[in-house]
Amino acid sequence: MRINILEDDQGVALVVALLMLLVLTLIGINAITSTTYETSISGNERIGTDAFYASEAGIQLGINQIPNTNPVSRTKLGQDSYYRSQIQAFGPYLAEGFGLPWQFERFRVTAAGESFRATREIEVQVRYGPFPGGTSYDN
Repeated sequence: MRINILEDDQGVALVVALLMLLVLTLIGINAITSTTYETSISGNERIGTDAFYASEAGIQLGINQIPNTNPVSRTKLGQDSYYRSQIQAFGPYLAEGFGLPWQFERFRVTAAGESFRATREIEVQVRYGPFPGGTSYDN
């Protein structure tokens, strides 16, 4: 009696179909995980950008109120964004290209912006002037 193994292939199609289903399932799970991760990254980037623009608003407000150095308290900007800023005066100094009778005032404006869980800070140096030397610059 002769037995041929190749002729008895009744379960091979089922095994091949199950292996293909397993491979496709793994590819699908990988795609879902990757998409979820990319969505999270995109959302975090948006929140960080919102916080940056909120701090930019604080910088602009601080610059516009110079020479007044009163701090700007936490101010709401939009739905969940806030900013605050501080202004520090460094006093007069001379700048290149201007003679001795002219002076400038230098300020540092620091602002922090918040949006949801993100915080961004910006610091700028501002030159204010020129003014004739020995005069008041806040008129």
